[in-house]
Amino acid sequence: MSKGPGLFTDIGKKAKDLLTRDYNSDQKFSISTYSASGVALTSTALKKGGVHAADVATQYKYKNALFDVKIDTDSSVLTTVTLTEILPSTKAIASFKVPDYNSAKLEVQYFHDHATVTAAAALKQNPLIDITATLGSPVISFGAEAGYDTTSKAFTKYNAGISVTKPDACLSIILGDKGDSLKASYLHHFDEFKRTAAVGEVYRKFSTNENTITVGGLYAIDHSTAVKAKLNNHGTLGALLQHEVLPRSLVTVSSEIDTKALEKHPRFGLSLALKP
Repeated sequence: MSKGPGLFTDIGKKAKDLLTRDYNSDQKFSISTYSASGVALTSTALKKGGVHAADVATQYKYKNALFDVKIDTDSSVLTTVTLTEILPSTKAIASFKVPDYNSAKLEVQYFHDHATVTAAAALKQNPLIDITATLGSPVISFGAEAGYDTTSKAFTKYNAGISVTKPDACLSIILGDKGDSLKASYLHHFDEFKRTAAVGEVYRKFSTNENTITVGGLYAIDHSTAVKAKLNNHGTLGALLQHEVLPRSLVTVSSEIDTKALEKHPRFGLSLALKP
């Protein structure tokens, strides 16, 4: 694939990941194994509130094709097939879930040095169609996306965004919710390994006149331990500690507390991911 501007979903993704990734209030355990033939098997168990769930995922790569199959405790099977370079600079992703046959979806992505275009549609009689386009370079990019419902013949969404990316910083602005919201974020790395960073995000909802300001940070205590924290203007404070017990095997402990209602019990989450 070319070194172009990336996908529209990449706009603001780095800041979003720092503020949301690995934060949880559940108990999650996963273990991955790999065979000599290239098959990856991941088993996951999750406790969310009083509900228990589990799934088994298998991944296999053959030449330019990647096959993913996930089976969960609801007896549903999700299959995703990703094909790269079926045409120059093109990727195709097909997915479907059994027994929900209406969930079948096909997405095609085209990458160019100065543009990226994607088109996705549900494989049914009256599909939802999503189209995105991004222009620019890896340093600065402009993007837009639109969703169209062929049944109601109406747009389900249209958003636009801009991103400026440097080796140590990333700035993004997204106009979303059909023009009803504006999100601006800035992420700055303080070291070349990107193990220490600060992030700020401002979200404005025009219809409700609501503003949400969130600041957060990442700090590496040593080569195997890192801490993250975030706080918004509504008083929600989140923090997590992540430790690499073995290479690629992580233990994550996270918590969230409402600083404006300290009488409430904080929410705790625990995640353990083991990989060989």
